[in-house]
Amino acid sequence: MSLKEDIILVANEASTDLARKVAARLDVPFSEMLRRRFADGETYHAFPRSISGKNLIIIGATHTEYSYQELLDLIQGGRYWNAASINVVIPYLGYSTMERAKPDSHEIPKGITRTRQIFKARPDFVAFVDLHSEAVLHAHGGEISTKHVWTDSLAVEKIQSMGLENFVLVSPDYGFSKRIARLASMLDCPHTAADKDRFDTDRTIVGQISSVVRGRTAVVCDDMIRTGGSIIQTAQRCLDAGAADVVVMATHLVLSGDSRDRFKASPIGRIIGSDTYPGSVSDELLDVYSVAPLLAEILEKHLQL
Repeated sequence: MSLKEDIILVANEASTDLARKVAARLDVPFSEMLRRRFADGETYHAFPRSISGKNLIIIGATHTEYSYQELLDLIQGGRYWNAASINVVIPYLGYSTMERAKPDSHEIPKGITRTRQIFKARPDFVAFVDLHSEAVLHAHGGEISTKHVWTDSLAVEKIQSMGLENFVLVSPDYGFSKRIARLASMLDCPHTAADKDRFDTDRTIVGQISSVVRGRTAVVCDDMIRTGGSIIQTAQRCLDAGAADVVVMATHLVLSGDSRDRFKASPIGRIIGSDTYPGSVSDELLDVYSVAPLLAEILEKHLQL
């Protein structure tokens, strides 16, 4: 059994806000990494105190090249300074949609190759939140303990708190429909899926929606919103099929490019999501809940706190 006095919790720069919330839930101090930027662009890192013999927890999304490299540095730094264990939580895994290469494409499946590099840095435990594909969990030789953290309980709690009546869950594609079926079972509501076809890197066509949405509030759910194209199309198809209203929910609120403007011009007035993606905060468009309670619970169980 670990003692809380033996826990040192740090984060890469991007996930500092979420890490502070996790530390508060665990009732352990948050340790701010010492950072300096040199004139040539290099970054200095130092742990604020000795981590030798301590259980190091690192919270770090890998949504940018810098955040990915910083997470690798923190893991390898923990190994260099003899942490007793290195426990990593990746709230959002960058390149997570690139988990396989198409035959003869010569493309690099960075979801796998980058996760493999994280594992090669030799953490003891790595937890991922709402992965696009579980293939990345197996990108190591069996020496790493991994955990796929589903946010189902938080999503269900959020939907229940909204006071919706006569609603149906909608998946933008059949690939996500198993998750939607699980949520629908927990909420005791119907569910359906759209027929989505991807014809370019960030472009999709969404086909017809089942008439089960007619007269109901359609809650369109996905693991992430990147450009918003398929979500907006799905919402419009729901309305075309007679839905009374549309609500959107996704775990990872990437919202790249002009996606916010596209949502503001769409029938969707509110997006519900979590704080896994750095910088996600509630505003006139977003209703953001925190995954910190769930992450703290996972860490407590793993470290037997």
